[in-house]
Amino acid sequence: MALSLLSYDVTDLCLGKPPLRCLSASSSSVSDAIAALKSSDDPFLSVWNCNHDHDDVAECECLGKISMADVICHLSKDEVHTLSALNSPVSVLLPPTRSLVLHVQPSCSLVEAIDLIIQGAHNLIVPIQTKTTTKKRQQNDNVSHTTTTHSNGQRFCWITQEDIVRFLLGCIAAFSPLPSMSISDLGIINSSHAILAVDYNSSASAVVSAISRALADQTSVAVVDNEGDDSLMYLIGEISPMTLTCCDETAAAAVATLSAGYLMEYLDGVNPPESLVQEVRDRLESKGLMGLLSLLDILSLSSSPTSGYSSDEESPARSLGRSMSISTRMARKAEAVVCNPKSSLMAVMIQAITHRTNYTWVIDKDGCFVGMVTFVDILKVFRKFL
Repeated sequence: MALSLLSYDVTDLCLGKPPLRCLSASSSSVSDAIAALKSSDDPFLSVWNCNHDHDDVAECECLGKISMADVICHLSKDEVHTLSALNSPVSVLLPPTRSLVLHVQPSCSLVEAIDLIIQGAHNLIVPIQTKTTTKKRQQNDNVSHTTTTHSNGQRFCWITQEDIVRFLLGCIAAFSPLPSMSISDLGIINSSHAILAVDYNSSASAVVSAISRALADQTSVAVVDNEGDDSLMYLIGEISPMTLTCCDETAAAAVATLSAGYLMEYLDGVNPPESLVQEVRDRLESKGLMGLLSLLDILSLSSSPTSGYSSDEESPARSLGRSMSISTRMARKAEAVVCNPKSSLMAVMIQAITHRTNYTWVIDKDGCFVGMVTFVDILKVFRKFL
């Protein structure tokens, strides 16, 4: 059966996947990206080099993907002109390398797809057959600043690391005895990702840098405490980019001002505590980050009712943090997804897929941080078997 897997191609993984919603790199701004992300059920949007508002005969190419986490990191790094940063082109949210998103033909085999992921690709863009977009659909797309149809009438979907791991999990019996082997015996515990670990009391600047790295690596930031012993690190929680994708742009103020421990508390749950919201405002004022403070004030006013609110209603301060489309997503919390070195490969795969992560943190029996196992590490094992 393992040999039969060699006959599969990426179209087998595309079944049931919706066409991508897209933004034009030439005509969309950061504000357009925020509006599109809030109106989308998908936490990620693709950015393309073609202008979907005009009849562009040039071939369209996906330049990368963005999420609300990218917006938050962008705004948290801008210390003076935050409001004007909203008018920046959406391309400022893209990573410097374009190899993270690759176009492939429908005939691309499963093995070739795994190789591309192992080599560093995050998503594989695959053309799909679609019917001609109706005029009404085009009008709706223009209103939302997004579209799924390009000038040549072609639509695309993308394959993620999770898609491939899910597919392999459905064929797991073909890989016996790998599924029952421990991640320690397989040698796939990656301790080099410890660089994405920050101390509980780390400054906001260190947190911003770590989150940016986690976005590029499709992992997360471990929050640790050594309890006075530099040779040990105890895993307290995590600051996950996937958690930030469920937030709105006001979370940039918290990322830019709060330590790792306070930021975990701010992001944990549906709404941040009012005491922390006030703490963020106070720190913005003390640091002179008036652009971020103005952003908080504008969004607080826009989210407040016109006739005031009672003590039982949600105040503007309490409405900060989570995106308006949060009801359609699963809000990740700061509690880290963990396993131990003796966990089986299959158990780790199921755990990561259940929690919608590309990784699982590894800790020992005493709770000490060991490292992490990523989907890429797992795919290397299957690739070697194939």
